[in-house]
Amino acid sequence: MKLHIIIHERFESPGAITKWVKDRQHLANYTRVYAGETLPENARGFDFLVVLGGPQSPATTKAECLHFDSSAEQTLIKQAVEADKAVLGICLGAQLIGEALGEKFDHSPYKEIGVFDVTLTENAQNDPIFSKFPKTFPVAHWHGDMPGLTKDAQLLAYSEGCPRQIIRYTPKVYGFQCHFEFTKNAVDEMVKYCKHDIETGGKYVQHENALREYNYQEMNEKLFYFLDCIAPPT
Repeated sequence: MKLHIIIHERFESPGAITKWVKDRQHLANYTRVYAGETLPENARGFDFLVVLGGPQSPATTKAECLHFDSSAEQTLIKQAVEADKAVLGICLGAQLIGEALGEKFDHSPYKEIGVFDVTLTENAQNDPIFSKFPKTFPVAHWHGDMPGLTKDAQLLAYSEGCPRQIIRYTPKVYGFQCHFEFTKNAVDEMVKYCKHDIETGGKYVQHENALREYNYQEMNEKLFYFLDCIAPPT
């Protein structure tokens, strides 16, 4: 199975997704847009598209961030959806999915940085993947925005700080505002390059030590289960 992973910044790594790819012996190609790498011309060369997070928003222009082309990424996402590929968007990636499918992103009521519980909705009880998850469980966060909800989207989870945490856009397309993929190393990089996000504080902003000391293995295992379920058969 072939994945294509879009990475927006050197400090926004795939984290635990890398381990899953290696352990399952899948193939992964990458577009590191921060390094000037170009997106695939179309969705024919992969089975599964993963779009990671970043400090940008879907409204960020090329003038504001030269290496980020929101429109081009949305076009690729839309092509992947129309080609019936599996698609996962994380944080900014989730917002780009919503935009690609016709709904604008929005600002979250609160900035969330840290590990906080998400709660599953009634919709999740009928979801083939998240119906197997606990009603409430901890997951990592680092965001101030949230994805748009299309008319066909199913909201699967929310948190106290953000009403849109996990969204199923189609049976093969999911958006995570939260970060199941965080690992200790990934968080170290985020703290190193985005410490100002923490220093500005907020109701749902944890101290950097709490982020660094957390054991992310359990949420990574939930991610692996999700990926196993949504990944096309090889």
